[in-house]
Amino acid sequence: MSLKIQPFPLFDAKRFLATLPNKSGVYRMQDATGTIIYVGKARNLKKRVSSYFTQSDQSPKTRALVAQIAQIEITITHTECEALLLEHTLIKTHQPRYNILLRDDKSYPYIYLSAHPFPQLGLHRGAKRGKGKYFGPYPHAKAVYESLNLMQKIFPIRQCDDSFFRNRSRPCLQYQIKRCSAPCVGLIDAQTYAEDVKHAVLFLEGKSHDVINTLVDKMKTAAEQLDYEKAAHYRDQINHLRTIQAQQYVSTDAGNVDIVACIVENGISCVQTLTVRDGRQLGSRAYFPKQEIGEDPASVLDAFLPQYYLSNTHDIPDEILIYPTLEDITTLAEAIKQQRQRHTRLSQNVRGTRARWIEMALENAKHSLQQHKPSHHRERLAALSIALHLETLPQRLECFDISHTQGEATVASCVVFDAEGICKNAYRRYNITGITGGDDYAAMQQALTRRFSKVQEEGILPDILFIDGGAGQVKIAHDLLISFNLTQVRIVGVAKGMGRKAGLESLIFPNEENPLILPKDSPALHLIQQIRDEAHRFAITGHRQQRHKARQKSVLEDIAGIGAKRRKQLLNHFGGLQGVSRAGVEELARVPGISRQLAQKIYEFFLTT
Repeated sequence: MSLKIQPFPLFDAKRFLATLPNKSGVYRMQDATGTIIYVGKARNLKKRVSSYFTQSDQSPKTRALVAQIAQIEITITHTECEALLLEHTLIKTHQPRYNILLRDDKSYPYIYLSAHPFPQLGLHRGAKRGKGKYFGPYPHAKAVYESLNLMQKIFPIRQCDDSFFRNRSRPCLQYQIKRCSAPCVGLIDAQTYAEDVKHAVLFLEGKSHDVINTLVDKMKTAAEQLDYEKAAHYRDQINHLRTIQAQQYVSTDAGNVDIVACIVENGISCVQTLTVRDGRQLGSRAYFPKQEIGEDPASVLDAFLPQYYLSNTHDIPDEILIYPTLEDITTLAEAIKQQRQRHTRLSQNVRGTRARWIEMALENAKHSLQQHKPSHHRERLAALSIALHLETLPQRLECFDISHTQGEATVASCVVFDAEGICKNAYRRYNITGITGGDDYAAMQQALTRRFSKVQEEGILPDILFIDGGAGQVKIAHDLLISFNLTQVRIVGVAKGMGRKAGLESLIFPNEENPLILPKDSPALHLIQQIRDEAHRFAITGHRQQRHKARQKSVLEDIAGIGAKRRKQLLNHFGGLQGVSRAGVEELARVPGISRQLAQKIYEFFLTT
């Protein structure tokens, strides 16, 4: 049953919420143009939709979404499972911009063995209409081609199509390079070819150990019959299989498992899937779901899984391992069972081998995210150049930050981003000395002086200099760069907003009264936040190292002639630093390794401190 609520000149949330039923269903939010901007499901429509308008601590995404609502339509369903299935269909149809979207909907490829007297082995994608066997799914076509290429070396089964096979009068190049046994021109009998096919099937089913045992027996028999050429052929097959077995097996336990892990960094989300079939890892694939505003990993994964597994293009394994944990996975499991007519176990908080699979997926996700970042970074650079009215894309960004604990062990950091992203080999730290503890202005001035006094030697200048701070720090930087005649460097101060919340930052420019406040979902702001946070992290790390080093240092080390060995002897002899400080010259000189002259120095040191 569908219920359509007519829009009001100004959306009247109170009046609308009063009409909602306490039943499960799907809601569709529309903007003033009638475009669906968000689709959601709910066990209780009244409670779920009301939360958008009544909760005070809404995320930036929710606030931006609610501000655009002009109309809401709902569809009541019998169960939450039906609502999940309908939600998946509507998201796929309308692609709402506030939903997390899975853009790549291509089917997974398989290896196909045709039903033919001399079967063909090749890649297949799409509906399984042809007679024969299908092995997979594989994460992408590259994994299929790699497997086929390896199998050609071990089992010379044809990969040409039937029309090519029927019209051959002499062997092709594949036979010449020993990648095919040329059944098309009768150079191999059907029984021997069928034996190769049998071994290939066992290999693809994850039973390569059985294949190896069979080939070992054949190698021994051939050697006993003095057919050394055939024995060498079997030996090479066994060696190839053992190499592949070592590369592909991730567990000694057979099983069909998908591992799905999600991470989010700097507004970019990556969902990594690992495919394990019959205990063999077939490969991995990364997805970068489109999202309007940054989400946490659990939210991204919660939106990704129904789109991924309720689509007819994806194979459903016996078990799906999920990270991070989700609050409710029973509805998804029920929806998969209802739509695909099979039971699939969804597992979280796993241990042992499965926990190692999760770690593997996370490691792959981090790597995929690093590979994906350059293009995303260039998009953010373009947005930054527009926001700051630059004529060209900036090629070098630098950001300075100061870190200390009540003035102790003050450290300044300088992080650098170039056109490709983070440039760690250009990072610098400056240990600040000779200033009043806690004077951030003096610390910033000292760090900038040390950085830009070397410009003539290094010849490297940033296009934009970001300062983590307000108008005072910006003025320090502006005056210093003028003194060095470096007016071509653009200075931008990044001041924290109310409550130090991300998304509320204001950008401060020299000699300008009004700061620039970018929208919370601005890619330019996300880049600025990223470089500011990186400078903060790098400064804190350096500060903690300096503070730890200072607190571990003994005052005895300030005395010339006292090293680690003599310090240890003094402390052991007197039972601690207090005993050393109260000892006289004669007592100090009795310590092994301490001369009377050195004892005098130690005594005078504590006398004056």
